[in-house]
Amino acid sequence: MASFSYAPLPHLDSSSPARADIRRRHQGQEQVLLNRPSKIKFVGRYTSDVPLKGIGRSQAVSTSDAPTKLPDFETNSLTDKEKMLSNYIPVFVMLPLDVISVNNTLAKPTELREHLQQLRDAEVDGVMVDVWWGIVEGDGPKCYKWRAYRELFQMVQEEGLKLQAIMSFHQCGGNIGDGVYIPIPQWIRSIGESNPDIYYTNRSGARNQEYLTIGVDNQRIFEGRTAVELYRDFMKSFREIMSDFLDSGIITDIEVGLGPAGELRYPSYPETQGWVFPGIGEFQCYDEYMKADFKKAARKAGHPEWDLPDDAGVYNDKPELTKFFAENGTYLTERGRFFLTWYSNKLIMHGDQILDESNKAFLGCKLKLAAKVSGIHWWYKDDNHAAELTAGYYNTKDRDGYRPIARMLARHDAILNFTCVEMRNYEQARRAKSGPEELVQQVFSSAWREGIEVACENALSRYDRRGYNQILKNSRPNGIDKNCTKKRRVLAMTYLRLSDELIKSNNFSIFRIFVRKMHAEQDYCQDPWKFFKPITPLERSKAAMSIDEILDATEPMEPFPFNPRTDMSVGGIFADIVDEISYRVTSLFN
Repeated sequence: MASFSYAPLPHLDSSSPARADIRRRHQGQEQVLLNRPSKIKFVGRYTSDVPLKGIGRSQAVSTSDAPTKLPDFETNSLTDKEKMLSNYIPVFVMLPLDVISVNNTLAKPTELREHLQQLRDAEVDGVMVDVWWGIVEGDGPKCYKWRAYRELFQMVQEEGLKLQAIMSFHQCGGNIGDGVYIPIPQWIRSIGESNPDIYYTNRSGARNQEYLTIGVDNQRIFEGRTAVELYRDFMKSFREIMSDFLDSGIITDIEVGLGPAGELRYPSYPETQGWVFPGIGEFQCYDEYMKADFKKAARKAGHPEWDLPDDAGVYNDKPELTKFFAENGTYLTERGRFFLTWYSNKLIMHGDQILDESNKAFLGCKLKLAAKVSGIHWWYKDDNHAAELTAGYYNTKDRDGYRPIARMLARHDAILNFTCVEMRNYEQARRAKSGPEELVQQVFSSAWREGIEVACENALSRYDRRGYNQILKNSRPNGIDKNCTKKRRVLAMTYLRLSDELIKSNNFSIFRIFVRKMHAEQDYCQDPWKFFKPITPLERSKAAMSIDEILDATEPMEPFPFNPRTDMSVGGIFADIVDEISYRVTSLFN
């Protein structure tokens, strides 16, 4: 039988309410179960590396629709409150894109600290930050400058928040929501001046400098290194310089940038080249390295006459205006299927190779690796899924394009981070044939079937209750689990993004409610993962899989059922009206 005791916190030299550990003794071992606020105020949050054994989910994810009970000794020995912590979803908030300036300094530190304190007071669990390659290694090969990021990490730690770090090997600027320009390193761009084929290229020859083309992943043209080695060395340097933060447990995730906007995709819809929603985008494989690779693959397949598509239209076309995506178009022919398979396979193997190097770099660290997949929801309800295809997701009505990605991620036990969880179908323009709700359901189901965890983000800034309710619904698609059964849920949610607009009185009041609902109405818990899937030291990736093994996952399957609405609503239209009246009255008095 479990016995409980309260353990007071040691004094800390930062600022936040103190927490009290609730401990239980089980089979002769004392375990920390959860933290409750004490009546004494200290500064900072107390964090602990003590793992909780015997509580939470098993590593495997059930593929059946029926929830599976945990072993009796586990569920019977937990209180109702402790069982509810299996529903607690940590909430992170993205920091501004330029929180570290292009000059490699911590921007507006006083204002930032105030905002971090506001997030902490709202019981937010942590923040996410882009670690820009173009800033850190901007001065020359292997000339890494980490001082500003160390200052930032120290501030985050002092304010009692966790941290998700993105290895951002892409350019900032040129994507939706980018108001900042941070290019990739200048010395890389100097190489591109004499060899522009290091960049993704569309059929008309337009270069995209957001991210290096997959074609140079293994080309030794960067001062004696390949592109993959550039990324590897950057991460190894991060591991070395940030070892104290890694050892302390403040960093819970390393999200590995695998393409434009940090996402595993091709830059198929760049606003800098004139793309406008809901254009189908363009294939990005016309640099000399990718063209040579395709010709080699075509010859090996016995079709040396095949070339890259010349009938797929331009950025802002509709599918039916092109020969490639039209009804009975090229994409359905043998040549079209061969191209799409090659194009999407290159993306998967690119991700696999870099994640393997990431795993080596962070081996033994108590954290999770993650990769971000883009929520390309427009034209999802068209048979051809044109916008997904140009981005590298070979997903159609008779082929699952996301389970192969999830299977690759499973080799590295990596989280699949997915966007657009705030969107509803009726909010989208009818002409775009969008299906964000069905897309989220498919991608989440694909990941869970492959036994990996899912995290999520909102694609666009939202401050309204409808958007928050949609996030809550997708985060716990079958509702609150009061009996500690294995209901599906996301591992964590990251909100886009910290801004003056978010901090506004009414917006922030609703946001605080949203955080509380994501926490399943539970008080802040300093290590909620241990009640769901504990974070353990990173182990070596599993053995490499052949591309054929990965492609076995393309067979379409029915997605898992999602409830039509959340059972943890932040309120509806009536609450919005009350908020608006309250805001106007307060404004008058102010």
